[in-house]
Amino acid sequence: MLTLNFHPAGRHFLQIPGPSPVPDRILRAMSYPTIDHRGPEFGALGLQVLAGIKKIFKTEQPVVIYPASGTGAWEAALTNTLSAGDTVLMFETGHFATLWKKMAEALGLKPEFLGLPGVEGWRKGVQAHMIEERLRKDSAHLIKAVCVVHNETSTGVTSNIAAVRKAIDAAGHPALLLVDTISGLASADYRHDEWGVDVTVSGSQKGLMLPPGISFNAVSKKAIEASKSAKLPRAFWDWTEIIAMNETGYWPYTPNTNLLYGLSEALDMILGEGLENVFSRHERLAAACRKAVHAWGLEVQCNDPEVYSPVLTGVMTPAGFDADVIRKIIYENFDMSLGTGLGKMKGGMFRIGHLGEANDLTLMATLSGCEMGLKLAGVSLAGSGVLAAMESLSAQRKAPLLSVA
Repeated sequence: MLTLNFHPAGRHFLQIPGPSPVPDRILRAMSYPTIDHRGPEFGALGLQVLAGIKKIFKTEQPVVIYPASGTGAWEAALTNTLSAGDTVLMFETGHFATLWKKMAEALGLKPEFLGLPGVEGWRKGVQAHMIEERLRKDSAHLIKAVCVVHNETSTGVTSNIAAVRKAIDAAGHPALLLVDTISGLASADYRHDEWGVDVTVSGSQKGLMLPPGISFNAVSKKAIEASKSAKLPRAFWDWTEIIAMNETGYWPYTPNTNLLYGLSEALDMILGEGLENVFSRHERLAAACRKAVHAWGLEVQCNDPEVYSPVLTGVMTPAGFDADVIRKIIYENFDMSLGTGLGKMKGGMFRIGHLGEANDLTLMATLSGCEMGLKLAGVSLAGSGVLAAMESLSAQRKAPLLSVA
């Protein structure tokens, strides 16, 4: 028997930047009986989720749904549009941009990695002007795609994708634009069509509030055209048959039916609240979280306010303090999980997730656990981050006028 539910009284606080906590109503939806994936009920479900997910990506173009993690969607984006030996321009903003580059190499592509030097490069967003400068030099158009991460989960930076599109256009370059918004979708504003993205990659376990296991490719007409001549091997990931069968709500393989039940419920929750309201809620929580970090006298990992992430906040720990030791203290004393530092930032920072079904009190409890844990670890704090966040959140609320008898 699995021993997963070993936590003490009260709910475990899963405050990593994904997987995010799965709401009870989504868990209940996923418990519905599995149905025939070739029957009429499933076709109706398929059409419903395929239409709904387009609204989340803000696209009129097809969104391909895979029973896979975001890593699978990365591979699908590359193999459907490129050929062995193609040069792809990728921008290093953090750990996940680095992993996508590693995959491109494994597939036989030739990734060229742009970025700012050292750790500082992981504290800023994509530098669109660097992409434009490089593309202007590629007069032979050997670069076939530009790959960037929208919301870098390892650092808490949300890059300006519209600026990347403008840079490509300003250079007069035909390269495809491939974007990873695995942790940004349904938490941070994203516009596949308006920003001229050719393939958008995402996953289920972040802003969509689902367990891991669904991933997405939103694809443009230009990307579909490119897929007709792309030569990288693909079978399971091939868009062609999937898009054709999706027209009637079905898939060419056995889909993950119960996760699609959950996706349907998640879409109802998100679209019911309203996408703009969802984004505003995330921005409000993120701003309060950063107020807390600054009140503690600590640094936010992202050091460019223009690209602060609404999804997570990276907290830099002072010299001499291992962030993973602090995380362990918080976990063991307060039953809360925080995200570890990845890659270059291992041991130097921890990550607070404030995405998905999070609200003011979720954040306040999270920050209380962080503040108590930091003190237990011996970190000297400049002040109370909890009070600073409380003031930030309450200032944005309007109390009703009460009549006095």
